[in-house]
Amino acid sequence: MNATLPTPLDVRLMNMTATVLFVGCVVGVLVAGGAWLLRQPAFAIGHIAVEGDLVHTSALSLRANVAPQLVGNFFTVDLEAARRAFEQVPWVRSAHVRREFPSGLRVQLQEHDVAAYWGPEGSATLVDSQGEVFEADADDVEQDGLPRLLGAPGRSAEMLDMVRRLAPVLEPLGAGIDTLELTGNGGWRVALAGGAVLELGSGTQDLVLDRARRLVSTLPGVARQQGRGVDALEYADLRYADGYALRLRGVTTVATEAQRVAAQREAERKAAARAAARARAAAKNNRGQD
Repeated sequence: MNATLPTPLDVRLMNMTATVLFVGCVVGVLVAGGAWLLRQPAFAIGHIAVEGDLVHTSALSLRANVAPQLVGNFFTVDLEAARRAFEQVPWVRSAHVRREFPSGLRVQLQEHDVAAYWGPEGSATLVDSQGEVFEADADDVEQDGLPRLLGAPGRSAEMLDMVRRLAPVLEPLGAGIDTLELTGNGGWRVALAGGAVLELGSGTQDLVLDRARRLVSTLPGVARQQGRGVDALEYADLRYADGYALRLRGVTTVATEAQRVAAQREAERKAAARAAARARAAAKNNRGQD
């Protein structure tokens, strides 16, 4: 029996090179064919199905606004970029986009549920029920009596929570909250629908609500003493430790700054006099004991 001679090294190298080149060609053809296939009109995005409870926008306008921004076809479109494009549409809070074979996209949308206006009159920003600020045309708001919130960016959720807690407390005054403002020094200010302004001061929400409850519980009696009703309220300053100042139509309990200074000085004078009297009495008592 003749022994099989080993294949020379140069032959083995040639065979390996031929195999690599063949495989490379096959892969190149497949890649080129796949790229060509993916570019065919048959895989272009043919339809966009929109789902969700849409009140302020329509599926037709959504498709018209977003479709031109989509790059690629069914296989190559960036779903994350598509999601961002849908969420840039006014009133859209969130979007979930997925492919739908053979050539479509299905989008699940959630709209903002408006709870308040945000910013000054004429502003194109609103606050939804989650406390998020979003841009939209305020003329599209269908609800009546929504409050307006004025405050620093980033505190919208806190302000929405405050207006929800404060509204039932102030309800006996007979006018809803028109505007709630959080001032730069952390003080709360309320303008009622009837025009009255309430300075609620700063502090925790519970502390501010306690001041409001004190006003609501005592205002009817105070107004009655002046021959007025609670609807005569024009202004209330609740930033005092032991009371509040009022201005009713035709009546005021708000002292001028000069009167406040004079009253404070008189109180300080009386306190000093009492302290001096106690000191004299103590000295006299000590002399008697000696």
